[in-house]
Amino acid sequence: EYGDQGAYSLLNGEVEPAYFSVRVLYNETLSVRRVIILLFALQLGTTLFVLLGLSVLRYDAGQLVLGPLRRMLKIVAFYAKNPLMPPPQRGGRLEPGNERTSFQKQNAAYYDSDEETTNRQLGTFETEQLINAVTKITDLLRKCWGVAGAGIISSNLARQEGGLTTSFNPTVPGKAVYALFAFVSIDKFQSHLHALKGDIMILINDIAHVLHEEVYRWAYHERGECNKNLGGSFFMVYKIGDVTDVLEKREMAEAVIFSKDTLKVRKRKSRQTVRSSSIESRRASIPDSDKYSRSHVDNIDLSSLPGMRKFTDRALLGLLKTFASIHRDKTIMNWNKDFRLGAGVGAASINLNFGMDAGWAVEGAVGSSYKIDATYLSPHVNMASRMMSATKQYGVYFLLSQAVERLLSENAQEKLRHVDTVTVKGSSVQQKIFTYDAKVREDFFLYSKTENQADIDADRYSPGIWDEDQDLVAMRNHISTEFIDIFNRGRDEYLAGNWPEAIGLLKLADKIMFQCEVDEGFSHKSYNENFKSNFDGTGETEEGLSMGDGPCQRLIAYMEELGGEAPNDWSGYRPLTSK
Repeated sequence: EYGDQGAYSLLNGEVEPAYFSVRVLYNETLSVRRVIILLFALQLGTTLFVLLGLSVLRYDAGQLVLGPLRRMLKIVAFYAKNPLMPPPQRGGRLEPGNERTSFQKQNAAYYDSDEETTNRQLGTFETEQLINAVTKITDLLRKCWGVAGAGIISSNLARQEGGLTTSFNPTVPGKAVYALFAFVSIDKFQSHLHALKGDIMILINDIAHVLHEEVYRWAYHERGECNKNLGGSFFMVYKIGDVTDVLEKREMAEAVIFSKDTLKVRKRKSRQTVRSSSIESRRASIPDSDKYSRSHVDNIDLSSLPGMRKFTDRALLGLLKTFASIHRDKTIMNWNKDFRLGAGVGAASINLNFGMDAGWAVEGAVGSSYKIDATYLSPHVNMASRMMSATKQYGVYFLLSQAVERLLSENAQEKLRHVDTVTVKGSSVQQKIFTYDAKVREDFFLYSKTENQADIDADRYSPGIWDEDQDLVAMRNHISTEFIDIFNRGRDEYLAGNWPEAIGLLKLADKIMFQCEVDEGFSHKSYNENFKSNFDGTGETEEGLSMGDGPCQRLIAYMEELGGEAPNDWSGYRPLTSK
């Protein structure tokens, strides 16, 4: 509204003052509404932008910091629970030849819980590199220490109250376990070492590749582990379980047989044993070996455990399949052609010798805070080593102790041959030793299978495999019923002390073996030089010595060295003097 004073002229010429005013009304409702809406939209946009920025920052923090840290803790916790599990495989594409195993597929969600699928450029970040480093370190621990070092890894990675352990204690107490033990040696290793020099490592790794693959393939429920390499030999462990676990399994098996009243008495005794053992466990000054001896671990019949025969069959099958694979693997066959191994005068032959025993052992670490070795300490480990060494004395590739033979299925036992009854150094226990009559064949390649087919065969194991598998049938083609009957008679006469008759029967069995090998087309490449000196001057030809039967020749040589007559103190066994 506006007002003012002005002058106006009238008709008569007189001027008189006059007042006026102007009132204007403006409608700004629409403009104000637009401004308010624009301000609201600006504030809303600012809020959304801030939230979006925070979500991006949160996503980056989760992907690059929190997620990797969680995965690292998962890896550590997972290995603390079971250090022998295969290493985790991350999501995304895998390199050729590194396809996931079935176990890794089952646990893929565990390691890929942060939904990392295609963003492979994350590998350039420090956290991702740290994850890879942790995974590699745990994988190296698993492969270097094996099943014997599992307790060391687990006890040092396991969580305690308030978080993870802060100190490293490598010399954790050992524990008693039951297992099958196997030693595998490379025949003529010292000769190969001098010939190949630095390349011997390549040969060992090529052999280890074949051996480990078959051991892991045929081991029951992945219980077979290659514990360590000792230069020219490998040590395998097929762990049955801790002593306490084995006792529980045995009681479960007995529960099916015994009545409830009997079980009450046994359970009462078991509780008393548990209470007494718990008291003893608190006495740190008592060595574990004393407690194991008082529990009479040697008196447990492992064959009564559920699934034990299948477990042992598969362990032996893995070694037999290794024997066949070594003689058809292309890489190993190329080594046979290496002029250095043949000394420039002919083709060489890479052969392996196998020894097995079963029983208890103390599993743990030996050493100090400076250096430790995860290993097994037991007379049964020594027995497996001596079985391996004795294969050269008997001219065979496999020697099994009586403890192993008792754990095999009836089908497998029928394929074994009792070659002698002996005692070994450091033990007065008499025991039978057995061999699986395997012969090197040049046509093993005819029975080769793809890895997938070999895995299927292992998964479909049945006791009938001992009569149906092509490899097993082929390597025993030289064994006839007539030979087995005559050898068994000769061996029994030898053990009974009737040595003149035993020598005659064993020589006859040796000739039958020679003729069988000739009929089967075996060559003199299988000749064992250990027996040549034992038969010099006997009128036998070198071709006859090059084949024949090793155990027959060994027993004949032993008896003839003592004059062909059993000593007056002969008790039906002989000591094995060499380790």
